[in-house]
Amino acid sequence: MKIFYLTSTGNNLAIGKELGGELYSIPKILKKGNLEFEDDQIGIIFPCYYLGTPRMVQEFLQKATLKSEYIFGIMSYGNKAAGGLNHFKKIANEYGVRLSYLNSILMVDNYLKLFDMEKQKLNEPKKKIDENLAKIVEDINSRKKFIKNTGFLTNTLTDVAQIVYKRTHGKTDKNFTVEDSCNGCKMCEKVCPVENIKVKNKPVFLHHCEECFACTHHCPQNAIRVKGEKSRERFINENVKLSEIINANN
Repeated sequence: MKIFYLTSTGNNLAIGKELGGELYSIPKILKKGNLEFEDDQIGIIFPCYYLGTPRMVQEFLQKATLKSEYIFGIMSYGNKAAGGLNHFKKIANEYGVRLSYLNSILMVDNYLKLFDMEKQKLNEPKKKIDENLAKIVEDINSRKKFIKNTGFLTNTLTDVAQIVYKRTHGKTDKNFTVEDSCNGCKMCEKVCPVENIKVKNKPVFLHHCEECFACTHHCPQNAIRVKGEKSRERFINENVKLSEIINANN
């Protein structure tokens, strides 16, 4: 089994580790020339961005050649998935990726502009992450055929959110500020999956940010602020090491 994933605070890598198989970071794979893969099972694990599919995952679907009789997709989300699965399915179909299984899982939401991380952590048990993930793992291991469908209204909501996603690309890192506590350690640069940060004494943002917030969550000094953030609390999935995220995104 080959699993391709995108992660910023570890949620999707944690899912991949639970499933087993060979793990491939999508940001690293996109930097390589050969994007042809074959296996008995191939999975794509990704977060919900603007109620849909992240730009890097869309690029991966476009450029990769995936050969397998069983291809599955799993979308993690923290509040509402809306029509995110349908959005992913349409893009996959457009590029000839035929899905046997498509599902979503509710996890801790790291989107700092909307959610208080302290409350997210407190509410984590209510999301029944381990229980729901175990069911997905069972489905995949048994090669279950299942496509989770979404309705017209939720699909429309995703379409609108994706328009905003496209229009704001390259502008969102203007909402970041760096406090004087920054010591120039370059952690933000190391965890950024799109090479949007270069540290010259302090971080310089290059305006192709994906709003994954890896830089803010992993700053050892908690020095990167986001305009409108709900708290100073930060998050990393307890089943993932920081070194694994650096390796995935650097």
